[in-house]
Amino acid sequence: MISYDFEYHKPISIEEAIDLFHTLDEQGKKPVYFSGGTEIITFGRENKIVTGAVIDIKAIPDCLIVKNDEHLLTIGAAQSLTKIREMQLFPFLSKTIVEIADQTARNKITLGGNICANIRYRETVLPLLLTNSKVVIASKDGLKEQQINKVFDKTLQLEKGEFLVQVITEQSEIALPFRSVKKRRQWDVGYPLITTAAIKRQDRIEVAFSGLCSFPFRNKNVEDSLNNRKLSKESRIEEAIHSIPAPILDDVHGSSEYRQFVLRNTLYDVLDALEGVGNGQS
Repeated sequence: MISYDFEYHKPISIEEAIDLFHTLDEQGKKPVYFSGGTEIITFGRENKIVTGAVIDIKAIPDCLIVKNDEHLLTIGAAQSLTKIREMQLFPFLSKTIVEIADQTARNKITLGGNICANIRYRETVLPLLLTNSKVVIASKDGLKEQQINKVFDKTLQLEKGEFLVQVITEQSEIALPFRSVKKRRQWDVGYPLITTAAIKRQDRIEVAFSGLCSFPFRNKNVEDSLNNRKLSKESRIEEAIHSIPAPILDDVHGSSEYRQFVLRNTLYDVLDALEGVGNGQS
């Protein structure tokens, strides 16, 4: 049970949502945008999120759009993970989604909610980073479209009052061979140790990780090490591990040493699976 009262608003346009946010903020209500709502409910019970108002974006048509044409796939940020997976328009993203939480949770969790969450995992961002997707962000100055790799640094870098509206991915990127591997310590829906996502672009393998550090990431130095064909596969993997940009997590789900062991084996699997694959869909 959430121990405090808050207002609930459900705007029907981006402009209304932005205006509401700034009005409520001026009133000292510390508003938050609400999509799937799972995180607000969970953290609200623990008083880790305290707000006087929530703004539900699920009635905004731009946030619910799914547009699939010859060149681009556009997915609204308020689409649930279950709906995205069922449509099967983005197999790499669908494979990552099916490993997140359980079916009941995925029915509520939205694409934007997962990308912008406070939890460390946020696995849906991994395929987007690797396919050079774009994000459409709403602000008081209107909509802006940016490469996700330029605005995602540990988290999606949103200014106060901004929210994620859509994700746009080129069909040519969706068609690339991919690999998504989620490793858990024990059971099928337990907290993950590491999620490793990889894609093959021409002769280069690109990778992104969740659960390895305190934030999801893609790192050029890690990729350069993995693609250094002058070295043995073992040496490439060791160099990649040494290039990880932050401390490896050490918690109740797994020690840093165990995570490193799991990562090493996963990278062998990724290289074995993708190095011999052409540029058609895997």
